[in-house]
Amino acid sequence: MIEVRPLEEKDYELIKEAERVIEKNYRYGRHHIGSAVRATSGEVYAAVHVEANVGRITVCGEAMAIGKSISEGDHEFETIVAVAHPHPHEDIKQCWVVAPCGMCRELISDYGKNTDVILSYKGELVKCKVMELLPEKYNSDVVD
Repeated sequence: MIEVRPLEEKDYELIKEAERVIEKNYRYGRHHIGSAVRATSGEVYAAVHVEANVGRITVCGEAMAIGKSISEGDHEFETIVAVAHPHPHEDIKQCWVVAPCGMCRELISDYGKNTDVILSYKGELVKCKVMELLPEKYNSDVVD
């Protein structure tokens, strides 16, 4: 069981930034996930995922947001979130928070083991440390 904490006002603002970036840039079959990361500096960086015809080379929104932050010189992260935009054929009218995939959990933890992740857990929006979502994290250290 993971230890979850309630969201603060700034967490809801982070969700709104992820929603804004995907609502502005949604393209069916190309971009349907928006993500936002808040650096420890307080700056927020938002980006969309980049879909590829060959699924293995698709780049997730979390990776794009982290890359944008790092490219702007912000290397320390406080909180990250991703949201999905409904497709035209779905009977859904608004974005919703999605948990990071396994590769994103690895990436987020590589760049900040203390980073909070916002997700839906047992029907409510909460946050937890990324390491709680990634037990027994892979590392390349040699074990003696």
